[in-house]
Amino acid sequence: MASVALSVFGRSLSFSRHLLLLPPASSTTSATKLFDIRRNMSSNDKFLIDDPKYGFLKELGLEKDNKGVYNGKWFASGETVTSLCPANNRPIARVTTGTVADYDACVVAAEEAWQVWADLPAPKRGEIVRQIGEALREKLEPLGKLVSLEMGKIVPEGVGEVQEYVDICDYAVGLSRMMSGQVIPSERPGHALLECWNPLGVIGIISAFNFPVAVFGWNNAIAMVCGNTMLWKGAPTTPLVSVATIRIVTAVLERNNLPGAIVSLCQGGTPVGQRMAEDPRMKLVSFTGSTEVGRKVANTVQNRFGKHLLELGGNNALIVAADADVEMVVRSATFACIGTAGQRCTTLRRLIVHEDVYEDVLSKLKKAYASIMKRRGDPLVDGTLYGPMHSKVGVDGYMATLAEAKKLGGTVEYGGNKIDCEGNFVEPTIISGLPHDSPVIHRETFAPIVYVYKTKSVDEAIKWNNEVEQGLSSSIFTKNLGDVFKWIGPKGSDCGIVNVNIPTSGAEIGGAFGGEKSTGGGRESGSDAWKQYCRRSTCTINYSKELPLAQGIKFE
Repeated sequence: MASVALSVFGRSLSFSRHLLLLPPASSTTSATKLFDIRRNMSSNDKFLIDDPKYGFLKELGLEKDNKGVYNGKWFASGETVTSLCPANNRPIARVTTGTVADYDACVVAAEEAWQVWADLPAPKRGEIVRQIGEALREKLEPLGKLVSLEMGKIVPEGVGEVQEYVDICDYAVGLSRMMSGQVIPSERPGHALLECWNPLGVIGIISAFNFPVAVFGWNNAIAMVCGNTMLWKGAPTTPLVSVATIRIVTAVLERNNLPGAIVSLCQGGTPVGQRMAEDPRMKLVSFTGSTEVGRKVANTVQNRFGKHLLELGGNNALIVAADADVEMVVRSATFACIGTAGQRCTTLRRLIVHEDVYEDVLSKLKKAYASIMKRRGDPLVDGTLYGPMHSKVGVDGYMATLAEAKKLGGTVEYGGNKIDCEGNFVEPTIISGLPHDSPVIHRETFAPIVYVYKTKSVDEAIKWNNEVEQGLSSSIFTKNLGDVFKWIGPKGSDCGIVNVNIPTSGAEIGGAFGGEKSTGGGRESGSDAWKQYCRRSTCTINYSKELPLAQGIKFE
């Protein structure tokens, strides 16, 4: 799932979801250069919003110049940035971002809105979320196309991302009638012991460029039915998606005579993110981004004893057992490696293949890559399967990692080049010949690079799966029932997502999404992830005329 993440504590890191492994000086130079391009586009440049080909932009209420702050009204007093299309690096439209003062105005409005929102019964809040889901359905295609245009993923993925928001709205509607507490047997006569769940108040959501709609949607729909209001800081490089999404959501609130500030927005840079992490009015900060920046966010929030929900790095592995269905492996690995140009937090980074089927898997995977590359191009064009990386900084990170891998002795089996064209295109890359514990393998690069290596056994492969610091997604392909239960058991995968015979990417909304170790431990979306947006109270009610103490203590 980033990255605003990197904009929280430093502008030089604000244009990729994860640290892209460039030397510090190079990172700073590249990201600052990109920031200056976005900020200083000439007013004479031709904007895509003025091209009839992109008429869906105006369907979403976007203009050439847009305000990036909403708290019941649209305003902004910060810098103006230009959103660029990754497929051609042409300007789409401009957004004026918020300042810390704008942020504070949003928080004040969100606190006032909470007084209204928290008083609504949860099923009534669910009805509003149902209407938000319907409003998103009506804009499914134009909003999905905007995701494709501004982020760079292909249209089916962009539309699918908006559909994910619709699905979580549907899920949240049902949840609004099912968020039950407990009645616990009390040891004291004439007493009732209850467990109750109540909303936190105002929460902050910091989301990422690679899923600029879905991650906000996971948090937004569930947090709303729980009774919270929220302030969203969207990724700095997908500001138009943030503005368009908030327009859809808040139109529903306004139609129902509810405060628009129930769902507020403040697009902004480092000072806004820093303020959100430090602000005691933010009862929870949900953060998607790199492990390094997530650690800083967690420490800042914890210093004030706030709550944080972290979805951080993923260095995901797929194990291929000797008895695996190789055709299924290749189809699954191709999507998991190449989908979204390798910029999913669940993207396959490590392919651990049993030595008996290694050559077969590698050969067929290379052929599958070559087939996909015949359908590289503009992500808005029907039939395209592989689009650009989101930014030039991402391309730089890809190139730096390839150089390091080759220096360490890796062999490029497929790809390995930047594509000479107007957009941010690179070849999806397969690298072999490195040991399982090579430092370049253990460090996630947010790009379409997968490392392939041999294993002698499933037990060995499980150890290698678990040896990295991240613990997001994992998968094994096998027909052996014993290996399946070993994999999902206490000595199996240590990740938050543990799959069998499916890719590492493509999680459903019904399960809790998130990971262990340096992935942060947070859970979003389904299962009981709703509890993270609530405070738990243990309530003892004495309905007798006696005052017995617990544990039989006598104080008389």
